[in-house]
Order: sequence, then C-alpha cells, then structure tokens
Amino acid sequence: MELIVDTPALEELVRGLRQRPFFALDTEFLRETTYWPKLCLIQVAAEGIEALIDPLAPQLDLAPLFEALADPNVVKVFHAARQDIEIFVRMMGKPPSPIFDTQIAAMACGYGDSIAYDALVATILKRRVDKSSRFSDWSRRPLSTEQLGYALADVTHLRDLFPILQGDLEKRGRLEWVEEEIAVLTAPETYDVTPENAWMRFKPRKTTAVYLSSLKAVAAWRELTAQQRDMPRGRILKDEAIYEIAEQKPRTVDALGRLRGIPKGWAQSRMGHDLAVAMDAALTNPEAYAPAFERPPPPKPGVGPIVELLKVLLKQTADDHSVAARLLATVSELEAIASDDDADVPALKGWRRDVFGERALALKQGRLALLVKGKRLIAIDVNSLNQ
Repeated sequence: MELIVDTPALEELVRGLRQRPFFALDTEFLRETTYWPKLCLIQVAAEGIEALIDPLAPQLDLAPLFEALADPNVVKVFHAARQDIEIFVRMMGKPPSPIFDTQIAAMACGYGDSIAYDALVATILKRRVDKSSRFSDWSRRPLSTEQLGYALADVTHLRDLFPILQGDLEKRGRLEWVEEEIAVLTAPETYDVTPENAWMRFKPRKTTAVYLSSLKAVAAWRELTAQQRDMPRGRILKDEAIYEIAEQKPRTVDALGRLRGIPKGWAQSRMGHDLAVAMDAALTNPEAYAPAFERPPPPKPGVGPIVELLKVLLKQTADDHSVAARLLATVSELEAIASDDDADVPALKGWRRDVFGERALALKQGRLALLVKGKRLIAIDVNSLNQ
C-alpha cells in the first residue's frame, strides 16, 4: 500500500485523482482531549488508485489535496461526512464540493435511518469490515501494518459502494432526495463555530432579554475559551452549569462561586474571573446584547392524537417507499402539520410533499384512511371506500 509522506508524491497522486469522475475519502483523527480535531491520516481510493496520506509528515504540504477537494468536476465520496468535512473546512476555509454521502444515499434507498458503515458494506458488498484498529492512537508513528490495512480497507469499500448506490438512486429517480441533505453538509454555516452563535446549541428556557443575554454570554465565553485552549467544551464548563449561570445571572466572582454547578474554587481561577467579566459586560445592557429568539407557539389543543396518527402514516409511507422515515419528516414537522395545513416545513415542500406531505394533509382532512389488510397497514383514498 502507498503511504504519501512528501509533497511531490502527493502532487502525483492528486493528478490521478483529478482525472477520475470521483474518489472516495476517509480520515482518521483524534478529538477526545481537544476542541479542534487532530487529523492523523487521510485515505483515498478511485478507479485504479489506492493510497494513504500522512498529514503529520514534516515534508508534506496538503495544498494539492485541497485543490482536488475543491475541484467541481470530481465528486468526493464520504460516509457520514460531517466530521470529515468539519476537518477540511478548518484547514481549507470551505467545505469540499461536490460531495456524495453514502449514509444519506442509503437512507433514500431504504437501508434504514443512519445506517452504520460496516452494516452497509455487509448488506451491499457482502464483505466484513475489520474494526480491530478502530480505536487506535492514530497520532503515534510509525503506524502499524494492521492500522494501515484497516484504514485503506475502509476507503476501498467506500469506492465500491458509490456506483451501486448512485445507480440505485438514479433507477428509482431519487437523486433529488439526497441533494437537500448534501446541500446542508456543504453549507459553510453548518460548520460555524463563531462564539457569539454558541448559544444556539442550547434550548432557552426563558425568553426575557436578561436570561437570553446571560445564556449568550456564558455560551460565547465557553466556546471562545475552548477554542483558545484547544480543549473540549465540557472540560471548560458543563452544559448543566451553563443553564444554571443563565438562570442565576452572576456578575461577580463571588456570585459565581455560590452556584451549585460550579466546582469549588473554580470561580476564583482565571477562567472564573474572565467569565464574571463577560457576564457583567453582557448584563450591563441586556436588551442590546440579547439574541433574537422567539419561542414557537405551543401545539393547539387536540393536535396530540393527530400527531400520533401522522407518525403512523409516516412509518407506513417510509415502508411503502423503502426510505428512511427521518428523510421524509421529523416529529417537529408532524406537529407543525397537525396544527397548520400551510406549515412552512420541508415535509410540505418539493419531493417530500409529493411522497408524504400530500398524504399527511389528506389523512388530516379525512380524505385518506389507514386500514389493516392481512398483516400490512395500507393507506387508501376514502372515496374508493364508497364506490
């Protein structure tokens, strides 16, 4: 197997990759003790090409690979691409494009919600994925023959999966079904780690300006501190402590130290002092600092049973079309449809409306019935029952 450790060898590899219509890509990285993922190995495979790239090699510049990842004429194939793409966004400044995610494609082809890579390989290719090196320390050098073999196998299976799944999608007319999901994966905002936006990871428990300012301030402080120290968010401050701080709104070290969720002595540390300063600044003018947030209205009375009925229809529709239910609609979308026939949700737009949304409205309006036929649940036009 070829291990690329210098720039000239990478340039030659990339020339070959960019002559192919697609290449498969996978990475090995470490993140348990850091905020930013540490890239340790890159695996690529295309027709007639299989190689491993060592990003830790001192004589290697990854710029040629980044050019290939941005080449609009070559599809980059991943499985469950989000974490891999996050790495390249940080290194390249933008997501690779165009991409194809085999996990999303598998959902559209009826292989279940978020199917694992080894299960997909076993189902389609009838091959067993060796996971013995999965939890290796990929930062240590030299890498063992077993590690290299494991890493390369991952990407060669991926290369072989792509044409099968793409052909299946084309045959079923479902390429459009995955385009929206892939568009989210390649949108720069998906990988936004701007500290001021960190509050969006939380579910606000109040909508007052003071509460929202407090939540935004502590979340932004933690995000920035985690980035600067390259530490996981939870090692800076737990989520539970974030909520408590947002509720109690401490503006001094002493007030911070009295909170139950703050470890003893932490408030007197440099981090505690910096957080108190950030909180005091935010709460000096909370109306100006608070983010815009409007809690969605509660479900209308009586919609609960409708939501449950729509869940049944969703499962029936997913089974009928051999597609993952999650790709058709979410529970929050079902709740919106139950309350409003004109809800602004993906399930009532585009191909999702054609496959599920119209049926959901028909069921809600009494134009569609769910019946048990033998051991199967079927949906039938109510008018046909009266004929």
